[in-house]
Amino acid sequence: MLVLGDSLSAGHGISIDLGWVHLLQQRLVEQGYNYQVINASIGGDTTRGAYARLEALLAEAQPDIAVIELGGNDGLRGLALDEMFANLAAIIERLIEIDARVLLIPMQLPPNYGKTYNSGFQNVYQQLADSYDVVLSRFILADIADKAGLMQSDGIHPKADAQLMMLDNVWPNLKLLLE
Repeated sequence: MLVLGDSLSAGHGISIDLGWVHLLQQRLVEQGYNYQVINASIGGDTTRGAYARLEALLAEAQPDIAVIELGGNDGLRGLALDEMFANLAAIIERLIEIDARVLLIPMQLPPNYGKTYNSGFQNVYQQLADSYDVVLSRFILADIADKAGLMQSDGIHPKADAQLMMLDNVWPNLKLLLE
């Protein structure tokens, strides 16, 4: 299982062994699933950056399942939504080519990015899920991002205490892909 994400999956500001991806590996083992989780997440990564390194990742491992947690940095930088869509589409297409089952985790932006941009940003994930018939997860920071006590001082990255909640937000949809 490949996790292709940004700082939320790379465990920004916390020990990597406290992050949700590490907790995912533990849960898989505990529940008897035989998957090795490869965390290919990089803080600050964009959809363009992840797509640029995808082939090198696939040369090392052919995942049965790929979890895509990207787009937040594209949105925070105000990048064009059509470029974000195209990059995510190219990542999904390549993963489908190798018969990987895909879980797409949608991101959300703060309201100060405006209703039009935010709406378009959210629509990217739904359009991709519909177009490629991939599983769309719940927002990984649902019930977390709006609680200051669960967030680091930057207001963007969750604390270690929130990591299990992040996994729980993703787990129901990820479980649909497990065999």
